[in-house]
Amino acid sequence: MKPSPRPFKQVDVFTATPYRGNPLAVVLDGTGLSTEAMQHFTNWTNLSECTFLLPPTAEGATAGADYRVRIFCPGRELPFAGHPTLGSCHAWLEAGGVPQGEHVVQECGVGLVRLHREGQRLAFAAPPLNKSGPLPEEDVALIARGLGVARSDIVAHAWCDNGPNWRGVMLKSAEQVMALQPDGAVLAGLDIGVVGPHPTGCDTAFEVRAFFPGNNGLAEDPVTGSLNAALAQWLIGAGLAPERYVAAQGTALEREGRVFIERDASGTVWVGGQSVTCIHGQVLL
Repeated sequence: MKPSPRPFKQVDVFTATPYRGNPLAVVLDGTGLSTEAMQHFTNWTNLSECTFLLPPTAEGATAGADYRVRIFCPGRELPFAGHPTLGSCHAWLEAGGVPQGEHVVQECGVGLVRLHREGQRLAFAAPPLNKSGPLPEEDVALIARGLGVARSDIVAHAWCDNGPNWRGVMLKSAEQVMALQPDGAVLAGLDIGVVGPHPTGCDTAFEVRAFFPGNNGLAEDPVTGSLNAALAQWLIGAGLAPERYVAAQGTALEREGRVFIERDASGTVWVGGQSVTCIHGQVLL
């Protein structure tokens, strides 16, 4: 297939300030591109994720989907990810997309994901957890060793698997979370989410960090929607967090990510944040 110009945006997600959140590449027309071409372009961007917008499948359209998104990270396709969901929706709306109903409905690998607008913020309905409940004790001991903390510093833990296979642990304080210098050799192959409470009176309730296997050992994500979605379901459900709070993420990477969490009256957990477009143009694909 001969390359053609396609509309493109690079969006910073979970921030209102450009270059302080988590960047995302969005190809607004992925029609006709092979999986291999999508993966190759994703790898070339050198970003954590790239998305390609497409018309819904026939099944998705019947179920009310407004658009379909394929989400890639270096080396593989993802069934769902949080910051690509918000960033893709932001790009779709900014490009003139009009939802059919009250919510924007995105079709992706895990099925249909609803999003709604709250002023300048978008929020997605957290997909159900594939796995929940406490982690095996041997995992907790390994994570403590890999994070460089005492086992007693992990005050709570749980599976936080909602596509990405996150293992969530809570430390005693946000200060302890920000001071972590994990050992990638010990944590090799694990997706680890760490959360710790900020002192009462702060503008954010928790500090979050996300560690996962990268091309050069352990990597850290600036701001992570899927992890915050899973953490919220765990923490609120266990009575460790209020039904509405704001989490900070990226502080250790000189970012200023803000994730807005709310569990509504129906029990749905909404994960929201602002997005800002930093680059707008075309790519030849």
